[in-house]
Amino acid sequence: MQILHKSKVFLSVYYAYMVEYRAELILWVLANSLPLIMMGVWTQAAEGGEFSLSAIDFARYFISVFLIRQLTIVWVVWEFEKEVVEGRLSPRLLQPIDPVWHHVAGHIAERFARMPFTIALMVLFFALYPQSFWVPKGIEAVLAIAAILLAFVLRFLIQYTFAMFAFWTERATAIEQFWFLFYLFLSGMIAPLNVFPEGVRAVVMWTPFPYLIYFPASLLVGIPVDVGQGFGVILAWSVLFWGINRWLWRRGLRHYSGMGA
Repeated sequence: MQILHKSKVFLSVYYAYMVEYRAELILWVLANSLPLIMMGVWTQAAEGGEFSLSAIDFARYFISVFLIRQLTIVWVVWEFEKEVVEGRLSPRLLQPIDPVWHHVAGHIAERFARMPFTIALMVLFFALYPQSFWVPKGIEAVLAIAAILLAFVLRFLIQYTFAMFAFWTERATAIEQFWFLFYLFLSGMIAPLNVFPEGVRAVVMWTPFPYLIYFPASLLVGIPVDVGQGFGVILAWSVLFWGINRWLWRRGLRHYSGMGA
């Protein structure tokens, strides 16, 4: 019960903080509208080309990508880097709770604050393009929700692991920006992996990138994917990054203390 009470307090505090910046939230939602732009490109291409997906399939896929991006976006590396560089991590280390839970609570609360704007844009989309509306089947919806939750966990673990390098460098965000280039092209945000050459797709599917967007989006719209491999790879990468993160955290704290923090 004490854990539930602390979680409720954390979420309520960070939610109140997030809703103070409603205009900024709208800009954040619009800033992640690249999938909607790519939808227009691929639906036009599908009408004149030979793809395994139809124009309607592409439209449903990219509106799913838009939703998943809104639910899994992470910015912890920028916050953590700032805390370390400015010394604001020190007082949090004195609290009887791992500092990561401040970031987790902030991310979760931001989802609730962002959701009304996301839903409004999706309603507008289906009003303008009603033929693309669909309702996921029961089992597909359950699997998609689970995949989205795990995608957020993996995305957070990856970026939080990169954030640990802030103990040694003032530009940990540069690692995230370099990694984002691969994420942009291999996650399925620019194009579904169905259009990739089979050999390339076979290799990419063992990396963490497709499971951050393509895998949950495919489950949501009913594109055939290997469900067992998908959840297995997500869990494997999550465990790996969690282990690396904890190792870097312990070494980083010793270095941070040694610098006089």
